[in-house]
Amino acid sequence: MPQSVNLTGVLRYDPDASWNGYTLIPSCTLHTGKGAMLIDMNGRIVQQWEGVFGGYHNIMFPDGSIMGSTGPTPGQRHDHIDLIHVDFDNKLLWKFDNVETMTTPDGKTIRAARQHHDYQRSGSPTGYYTPGQLPDPKGRTLMNSTKMVKRPDITPYEIADTWLIEVDIDGNIVWDWLLTDHWYELGFDEIARAVYSRNPRPMTTVNYTKETYFNNCAYVGPNKWYDQGDQRFHPDNIIVDIRSWNTSFIISKKTKEIVWKIGPDYSSDPRLAKIGTIIGQHHVHIIPKGLPGEGNVLIFDNGGEAAFGNSNPNSFDGVYHTRRWYSRVLEINPVTLELVWQYGDHPDPIVRAMIRFFSPYCSSAQRLPNGNTLICECVGGRVFEVNPKGAIVWEFADPGAFTFRAFRYPYDWVPQRAKPVETAVKVPATGSVRLDTCTPDNSRAHFYRAQGEWLYE
Repeated sequence: MPQSVNLTGVLRYDPDASWNGYTLIPSCTLHTGKGAMLIDMNGRIVQQWEGVFGGYHNIMFPDGSIMGSTGPTPGQRHDHIDLIHVDFDNKLLWKFDNVETMTTPDGKTIRAARQHHDYQRSGSPTGYYTPGQLPDPKGRTLMNSTKMVKRPDITPYEIADTWLIEVDIDGNIVWDWLLTDHWYELGFDEIARAVYSRNPRPMTTVNYTKETYFNNCAYVGPNKWYDQGDQRFHPDNIIVDIRSWNTSFIISKKTKEIVWKIGPDYSSDPRLAKIGTIIGQHHVHIIPKGLPGEGNVLIFDNGGEAAFGNSNPNSFDGVYHTRRWYSRVLEINPVTLELVWQYGDHPDPIVRAMIRFFSPYCSSAQRLPNGNTLICECVGGRVFEVNPKGAIVWEFADPGAFTFRAFRYPYDWVPQRAKPVETAVKVPATGSVRLDTCTPDNSRAHFYRAQGEWLYE
């Protein structure tokens, strides 16, 4: 949204075309909210959990309880001090902070989970609503944590490495996977590794680098590929991505090998070249079984800048040398690498600019049971629902203006509240609010609508 003053709340809503339910909106250090917020389709606040922040997002259980964090780890970048599970009334049900004993900048000794970006509770592969796949209140929790490592063969700087862990309900770590242990399996060429070694974008405030973090982690979950015998897609396997390296991959839970991967090179395989380079991506996951598109990979392809490699006009030192200034949501068949569906791209750059869809950081995409897709455009705090043709059927502007990820849940997952009244919100007709000197009929947007080429309205 390019304006300096923007409307907030629900901007449009078609009850007949939307998948109606409650939307869970997180808050974080860059958000103005005091904790997680649940809204109905008209933007009315159903419940607030003050002091429960996103870690970086929140997930809901079918009794109206949610998971999140009490806040960031003092003195650390990206990390959260804990993961918690609270009931609808914000009573603590579970807490995990059993990774590291730390000293805060003010001298206090604390326990910390050092959790960052994403987590899942077993039973629900993605954390969002899937018919028949419910998060287990007593199950295991998969999360991204942090472990400090020194790997002079990778870079002279200390690395705050992504430590993928699974913990049981008693807080015991029962499985783990450390990214730097698999550094040479990730497909980074010699030039990319050399560029990273010299300049891994160290953070001077904390004196380490954290350019290898996962911004998501999800179970692959039940799927047709595994049912057909493809072991790469075992339901217990884990799908992750590294935004700074333009790569997404699946880790075998049993062997810890990388068994499926796209990126960082999108030029050597003509199927990936047709899709184009995926840059700075977030929320990579397999669409769960039981939803339209099940088995396909859904990716929020941010654009912006990322990756290490040969110098070019984008980057003379090769740091963050791939760039694109718009976002896409991509649905990809992981076996054939066919692009099944997308939102946000268009061959005409003028039309693409009119779509006004760009978040260089964070963000998410959720496949809904009716085939629509709920998209969270983090920077600016825009959450909107599109149908398979790309038409917007619900749109919400978060007053907090920075929304890491948002999920839609059924009304009956909140038995504490009666189903709300759904009221349509219509967008003003084109030309009803305009400058007197402007004539809508002469606009390029009108031309494309007249030609039947305007795809997103």
